[in-house]
Amino acid sequence: LIEIRNKSRIPLLLAELQDMIMGSVLAKCAITDLGIQWAGWALAAAFKTEKFYDLAGSGTFILLAHLSRIWGGASHTRQKVQTGLVTAWGLRLGTFLFMRILKDGHDRRFNNVRDSPGTFFVYWTVQAVWVFMTLLPTLMLNSEKRNVPLGTRDYIGWTIWGLGFATEAIADQQKWVFKRDPDNAGKFIQSGLWAYSRHPNYFGEILQWSGLWLSASSAMQGSQYLSVVSPLFVWFLLRYVSGIPILEKQAMRKWGSDPAFQNYVKNTPLLWPLPKF
Repeated sequence: LIEIRNKSRIPLLLAELQDMIMGSVLAKCAITDLGIQWAGWALAAAFKTEKFYDLAGSGTFILLAHLSRIWGGASHTRQKVQTGLVTAWGLRLGTFLFMRILKDGHDRRFNNVRDSPGTFFVYWTVQAVWVFMTLLPTLMLNSEKRNVPLGTRDYIGWTIWGLGFATEAIADQQKWVFKRDPDNAGKFIQSGLWAYSRHPNYFGEILQWSGLWLSASSAMQGSQYLSVVSPLFVWFLLRYVSGIPILEKQAMRKWGSDPAFQNYVKNTPLLWPLPKF
């Protein structure tokens, strides 16, 4: 009877061990994340610049994705693909945003911030929270020892990620080309993907993290499913905090009295694209 009881406890002990490993990985990633952002803040505040803010953010995504695999001690196919997709996202977006700020010379989000170290600190700390919350499903997956076979959710999730990646990349490129054309000076973009959504790049961003969560959920159990807060957090942040509200206010100040812009706003969805016939 003692032997039977001991054997019956093995799955429970393994689950407890897995929880300890996952907790350790998440804690180390959170500390590393904060350390990088606060070091970035110290440099940015000293030089009063925001030029490497986005680059530091995307770089932290890539670093934590790879560190979590190393610290988790497992390297299954799903983990390799997930880490690779995060890396691809970080390299593309980080490079794009860095090139854009080098070209523009500044980021309007920081116009009243870069000269205030305290406020600047809040921005860098918020970025740390954004990195950790968004990356949470990937960090949990990369600390998972169980090798769950690939399934439908993985392939659907990776397809959703691919659609989101293409949407964001194409939308960013279309706007970049539009703004660099002297004939479009003072105009707003309403062509390409921007004809179907006023913020198609953010739509693509939400799709990517939703797809990654869906794939990661194939290896989740119990309370781990609560990591669905990750794509919901991305949507909430872009829709109500740092993304769309700021850009919409800027657009209204600039083109609010333009009948063409009023028509664009009236007939084009804010975020979720709809086909036009």
